[in-house]
Amino acid sequence: MTSTSTPALARFNAFEDSTAQAALHEVCASSAWGSKLLVQRPYATVEALFAASDAAMAELTAEDLAEAMAGHPPIGRPKPGDPTSSREQSGMAGASDALRTEMLELNLAYQEKFGHVFLICATGRTGDQMRDAVRERIGNSPEQEREIVRTELGKINRIRLARLVEEENA
Repeated sequence: MTSTSTPALARFNAFEDSTAQAALHEVCASSAWGSKLLVQRPYATVEALFAASDAAMAELTAEDLAEAMAGHPPIGRPKPGDPTSSREQSGMAGASDALRTEMLELNLAYQEKFGHVFLICATGRTGDQMRDAVRERIGNSPEQEREIVRTELGKINRIRLARLVEEENA
């Protein structure tokens, strides 16, 4: 975690509100989350931005979480032409047909039970690890799962925010 400012963070702080809002929406589809981060600009450090993201995530309602999840494709089926979802789900890139089929079935069963896509911070996870996670989590109560989803979304948001404000080509 960077506890200093970066040129990319300075650029983000200087964006017009509409540009910053669009960038935040690419990170997380929750308009409540994006609005909370937008009004707190400028951020002195990347860590301050992460802390604001975590605080905003903790305050999201069930409806806000649903809006955020709607921006995520199912595991194993990244959005066509979306380099972010393809990169994040790269653990499924080399998955066997059997694993892909099983993930599809598990995704559908999960979605039927909870009413939303299975959401996990897929970065750095293998297809087998993601399959094992959905198998384990499908037994959760809706309340348990909502809090796990909140945690996973927070991890995803931090990774995406880091890409936005720590890379020179952000």
